[in-house]
Amino acid sequence: MVATKKVGILGATGTVGQRFILLLADHPIFTIHALGASSRSAGKSYKDATKWKQSKPIPENVQDLIVNECKSANFAECDVVFSGLDADVAGDIEMEFLKANLVVFSNAKNYRREPTVPLIVPTANSSHFDLIPHQRKIYGQDKGFLITNANCSTTGLVVPLKALQDAFGPLSHIIVHTQQAISGAGYPGVPSLDILDNVVPYISGEEEKIEWETGKILGAVNSDATGFDHLENTVVSATCTRVPVIDGHLESASIKFANQPAPSVEEIEKVLAAYTTEPQQLGCHSAPERAIIVNSLPDRPQPRLDRDLEKGQAVTVGRVRKCPVFDIKFTLLIHNTVLGAAGSSVLNAEIAVAKGLI
Repeated sequence: MVATKKVGILGATGTVGQRFILLLADHPIFTIHALGASSRSAGKSYKDATKWKQSKPIPENVQDLIVNECKSANFAECDVVFSGLDADVAGDIEMEFLKANLVVFSNAKNYRREPTVPLIVPTANSSHFDLIPHQRKIYGQDKGFLITNANCSTTGLVVPLKALQDAFGPLSHIIVHTQQAISGAGYPGVPSLDILDNVVPYISGEEEKIEWETGKILGAVNSDATGFDHLENTVVSATCTRVPVIDGHLESASIKFANQPAPSVEEIEKVLAAYTTEPQQLGCHSAPERAIIVNSLPDRPQPRLDRDLEKGQAVTVGRVRKCPVFDIKFTLLIHNTVLGAAGSSVLNAEIAVAKGLI
């Protein structure tokens, strides 16, 4: 039986912070101990500080917790800190927490490109935890470390890509078009006059994130575990749009394999359906029973029907078919605020506990 770990949540009043609270409220090994937000919220009870936007009520054991400023001294007793902070403030705060010897799991983009910071999608590249001993040497820590999540759309894409790469070798070209839910923009998010009866064909910085992050995630820890071998021969092209859906990012991907002849549709569906991951093998609480769900119906996946499968921790893949330009194409769906955000951090933390890093 793993001892209970005390956790803190930074950005607790925001949409990602709220999702953290729902995921952790009755978690078997993590107990919510401290909440952090801006100075405007500090000193208030959580129920008075937040504009709650979730479909379930605020958990009773959280309602009266007092919100703190995001200072490491206020979280010194925490074994794990989850950060749902906006990128404009996350950088300095998360680095202060790391230098205070705290364990930080970040949803922000600030440190994703840092060569000593793993960028981990738990059902794709949990092997990148192997870099943590080197990171601790760099920052002079004995227990603290920093792990980042990927962009939510990147997360959905790399899970099936990892399964295909493992089974069939390198992927030479990837084109992906995303239809992203409005919850990905946070609160208050996209103005109603911009998104109702509309599709917005631009999300600032999103395409660049997908195109770069995919190479780090699908790459490997180098031979001496001091950095990452970024994929050099996989080209990714992304187009990102915002659509009037609350939760669930739908993505259409076309893939070309470096090794020819390419696998058949039947071979690809079999590999995707059989794909298993380290958190499943470790028995992590939040690990999905199926990391990838293959749906053979012609009109699936759909956000409203498929986003909550496996409690939001799976990627659903459908419409697998031959591509007349590349080799294969398919549609995928990810719950963008669960596996695409807070749920990734929670599952990453469970992996770290199972590996003895926390």
